[in-house]
Amino acid sequence: MQRLKGKVALVTGGGQGVGQGIALALAADGTRVAVSGRTLSKVEDTCRMIRERGGEALAIECNVKSLDSLTQCVKGVVSHFGGLNILINNAQEVPLGNINDVTEEAFAAGWESGPLATHRLMKLCYPHLKGDGSIVNLASAAGFRWDASGYGAYGAVKEAIRQLTRGAACEWAVDGIRANVILPLADSVALQGWAKARPDEAAAYFATIPMRRVGHCEDDIGRFVATLCSDDCRYVNGQSIALDGGQAFLG
Repeated sequence: MQRLKGKVALVTGGGQGVGQGIALALAADGTRVAVSGRTLSKVEDTCRMIRERGGEALAIECNVKSLDSLTQCVKGVVSHFGGLNILINNAQEVPLGNINDVTEEAFAAGWESGPLATHRLMKLCYPHLKGDGSIVNLASAAGFRWDASGYGAYGAVKEAIRQLTRGAACEWAVDGIRANVILPLADSVALQGWAKARPDEAAAYFATIPMRRVGHCEDDIGRFVATLCSDDCRYVNGQSIALDGGQAFLG
């Protein structure tokens, strides 16, 4: 059964990793998916995978740090599919490093691609989501580390996304729009790069996962997001949900 048949979704940063996994899972559940990203060839690859499985997809080149690019992206989705029901804010530049080492440029890029892009895109999509809309924004357990050394800037931009989501959930529920946050731990390209750059830290971190494995981008993260956007979760709103095998305790 395709629970999301007839729905239209926009997934940012869908050319690889978690964004790709979410796009594939949404399509498998019947969603027509617009996949956006900075590199058109990558999002076209994701769309090709969706079509090979019998789904319908649209590739859109988009720079989430540009308001004009975001505006044109939403217009393109609505024009092509005739509407929009699901928004997945996944794209993010990550400002990693100690406070003294993170440059203003890196922090600004994290802010512009994260909370500012999320704020802009939610507002742009709001008129189309009214009545039967679902927003899923991506945050990180970096904001819950007991020792935040090296993760202060990253955690800051991701925590801002969580607060924006909670605000939208409370303000827009009366308009028929739900907004939730996921905090995923998945075998993405970004995680692989981090593990390669910091092998000792990564090994110690992975050892704290109760289920003793890293999640799969589509099977563990994407399929949950598809469920969250379906009527099976129609009463779930304003929540932050860790998809990490039990590693983070949100309290």
